[in-house]
Amino acid sequence: MIRSLAILLLASAVAAAETLTIFAAASTTNAVTELAKAYDVARGVKVVGSYAASSALVKQIEQGAPADLLICADQTWMDTAQQKGLIQAATRRDLLGNELVIVAPKGKAFAVRVEPGFAFAAAFAGRLAVGDPASVPAGAYAKQALERLTWWAAVEGRLAPCADARAALRLVELGEADAGIVYRTDAARAAKVEIIAAIPTGLHAPIVYPVALTTDAKPGAADLLAWLGGETAQAVWRRHGFVIAQLVGAPPAPVDAAPAK
Repeated sequence: MIRSLAILLLASAVAAAETLTIFAAASTTNAVTELAKAYDVARGVKVVGSYAASSALVKQIEQGAPADLLICADQTWMDTAQQKGLIQAATRRDLLGNELVIVAPKGKAFAVRVEPGFAFAAAFAGRLAVGDPASVPAGAYAKQALERLTWWAAVEGRLAPCADARAALRLVELGEADAGIVYRTDAARAAKVEIIAAIPTGLHAPIVYPVALTTDAKPGAADLLAWLGGETAQAVWRRHGFVIAQLVGAPPAPVDAAPAK
């Protein structure tokens, strides 16, 4: 009985050691979930994803949450993680790029000209869903664009700030917001919204997703980090609409038409 228990405990310990955890920005959920399964098949190592706004992920790691890799949706929160000693700075590199779009509920599209002087606030009646500009990268990018378009003052009082980019998209899908500014990768896979305009990348800081090993990463995480930037993973990132980091500024790849589950 004691021997059997010892064997069981040893097996559990080995399984735990072989499990790697990725803390990833919410907008990467579908892609990282697919990549985790593919890595398990390729390497026989289980990968678990935890998804939230970059700000929340960094705070969770700071509070002791176990993570092996961190993927943020902007440089600012990865800078914070580095300053706090939460990542291995030498492993940090840029992984992906993305783009912002304006969306409306399916069947409720409205005309938009993405240029200064256009009366954007008058083009729709309800709220504008965005990631919280104070803490969510997608919201910070959106605010930069709205300010440069001179639209910010007119819409600030009608914002529906959300905990992450996916939450902003859900508000529009549910019809609780008449418009939203979200990532193209999320919007393109959502069956209940329409993309009505793209926001030119020059209106905000480049949308770049850095990745790094955490300070407490397991030894096997280094291979996962390298694999996420390899050819197999790049094909998955592209299929989900992301731009590979060195190609930020190039047109995004077509996104699989199937809506996200």
